[in-house]
Amino acid sequence: MFSHVTVGTNDLAKAGAFYDAVFEALGMSRGFEGEAFISYSERSGGRFFVMSPFNGEPANVGNGVHAAFRAADRVSVDAFHAAALANGGFDEGAPGLRPHYHADYYGAYVRDPDGNKLQAVSHEAE
Repeated sequence: MFSHVTVGTNDLAKAGAFYDAVFEALGMSRGFEGEAFISYSERSGGRFFVMSPFNGEPANVGNGVHAAFRAADRVSVDAFHAAALANGGFDEGAPGLRPHYHADYYGAYVRDPDGNKLQAVSHEAE
């Protein structure tokens, strides 16, 4: 559905360390990068970019915006959440079932060091 998603950062090195850890938990790795950006992806999917804003202004967070990443299983959701907290992220919703979405919806919400909201979710039964 999408080509790529981009979030801003005010500290690319710190953001890179955070995203290296959380995406490793989901089986993704760092892709191509440049002086002002880092990308992450699966082999056949879209890309997720972390970058300094093009306009040179400080990065800020959009209210109500978040990116959700598919996890292979509940263990991966738990690992994503733990990696986020261990690498400068903040808890926005501990791993657990969210049956108001559907019976097998297992997700966790975090904020990255810049305040961008992220989620990992597994839609599979345990």
